[in-house]
Amino acid sequence: MKLYSYFRSSAAYRVRIALNLKAIDHELAIVNLLKSEQLGEEYLATNPQGLLPALKTDNGVLAQSLAILEWLDETYPQSPLITGTAWQKAQIRNLSFAIACDIHPVNNLRVLKYLSNELGVDDEAKNKWYRHWIEVGFEKIELMLNENDDYCFGNQPTLADICLVPQVFNAIRFNVNMSAYPKIAAIYEHCNKLAAFNDAAPQNQPDAN
Repeated sequence: MKLYSYFRSSAAYRVRIALNLKAIDHELAIVNLLKSEQLGEEYLATNPQGLLPALKTDNGVLAQSLAILEWLDETYPQSPLITGTAWQKAQIRNLSFAIACDIHPVNNLRVLKYLSNELGVDDEAKNKWYRHWIEVGFEKIELMLNENDDYCFGNQPTLADICLVPQVFNAIRFNVNMSAYPKIAAIYEHCNKLAAFNDAAPQNQPDAN
């Protein structure tokens, strides 16, 4: 199994966490987004979508993080990421999609390049753009969480926590005031006490420098 990843890609961060939680042996291949390596002929021959992360398995290549995570959970049921009753599983999926897709859905390289090159937006304005979407999303997610839980659902990490941690990492990078979201901040702290999350963090990746 081979994961095509970049250290600061939120989606790749999610997949690294899941692979660690499930103790799945894998090879890591670095695709540098800042050098546009995801658009190179060699990578596109492996993954025509040019998306990161991409997971290459005996079955082929998957390149959407949530699809990868669900496949991993079905294929490697130990340390389940989606657990409980049918209703609880639906709640986990609901929160996971909200975190992954709605907090900052337009913060990607294409949008940032358009803001810079076509609209002449400066770095501070782009950072404000980031903070806006993160804060709008966090306000809603904070209301969906139970303050008595260590994680998004109960006392073990699930798919929702895997989606949340990279978003909090980005929020801290862009100076979002996390004291406004105490439940989210507490979950982030609990998650990062686990080696599976800590080892997957961007600063601990081989391409981080």
